[in-house]
Amino acid sequence: MRSIILCFFPFVASSFIDKFEEWVHDFRVKFRDLEHQNSVFGKWLSNDKFITEINGRNLTYTLGHNHFSGMDSDEFRNYLGYYIWAEDSERVRKLDLELGYGALPKEVDWVKSGAVTPVKDQGQCGSCWSFSTTGALEGAYFNKYGKLESFSEQQLVDCNTYRNGGRDHGCKGGLMDNAFTWIEKNGGLCSEDAYPYVSGTTKTEGTCQVSCDINTKSRISGFIDVLPSSDEAMMTALAKQPVSIAIEADQKEFQLYKSGVFTGTCGTNLDHGVLAVGYGSLTGVDYYKVKNSWSASWGQEGYILLGRGEEFNKGDGQCGMLLSGSYPEV
Repeated sequence: MRSIILCFFPFVASSFIDKFEEWVHDFRVKFRDLEHQNSVFGKWLSNDKFITEINGRNLTYTLGHNHFSGMDSDEFRNYLGYYIWAEDSERVRKLDLELGYGALPKEVDWVKSGAVTPVKDQGQCGSCWSFSTTGALEGAYFNKYGKLESFSEQQLVDCNTYRNGGRDHGCKGGLMDNAFTWIEKNGGLCSEDAYPYVSGTTKTEGTCQVSCDINTKSRISGFIDVLPSSDEAMMTALAKQPVSIAIEADQKEFQLYKSGVFTGTCGTNLDHGVLAVGYGSLTGVDYYKVKNSWSASWGQEGYILLGRGEEFNKGDGQCGMLLSGSYPEV
């Protein structure tokens, strides 16, 4: 590979090429042809320079290479299938106003408590909303029954569509609240094993399958909105269970996030559904712990710590995470 790349990048140091080859091997990157290979290498070089620059500032977080390192920002957005969240939502639910009911725990971590399934991978399908939904349901189910069950994102992607009486759009995006409503009407969800996820490679939803056995204990009795733009409200909700949230995730620093508390520039144009699973402090910096659905090779083994405090987006939360929190009841 090296001799081929050097034909197009003759002034690139061999150490960069060695590093690129290692990245290709580690993430099993495939190239369509020579032109594609060199295009990816050019973008990888740009991202490598950006990573070095940001990490040299000794911030509260670090960046690193992952499976998105060969993409520019536009490709990253297109790959993940971002869609505007301001769409039709069934907004018939209760508002969580349980504030000030005793002292909040100093730290909450539902991963350590056993209420969170291993990090999953949505792949090339805009189905983040389904992973956020199942994550919140899995947490609620664990709290009620003391058992961690992995539920089917594919069932939501296939079945919770307009043609099947739902209100979401499969690989073209959706809303967690709509999915909660569908689960309630459906009487619950099937397990991950019974209805496994395949849209990550097919990049589209499939035919709704009705043969799997629904876990009737997973039926949602209702879902609750977290009072927006309030750290106290979000922390109060997280003290109860994991919470579905929407964030803006299209920034380059988010794309290449590796570790630490992310306090970089991040707006409030909500385009990605994730799961808040706790909060705490790291070396004096407050954070929310968030589970993503981009596989364990992204971030801190699939997680990100988002800065917590009123300084982020004027109280709307880092990446807008305080604007659209909700959680189900089973």
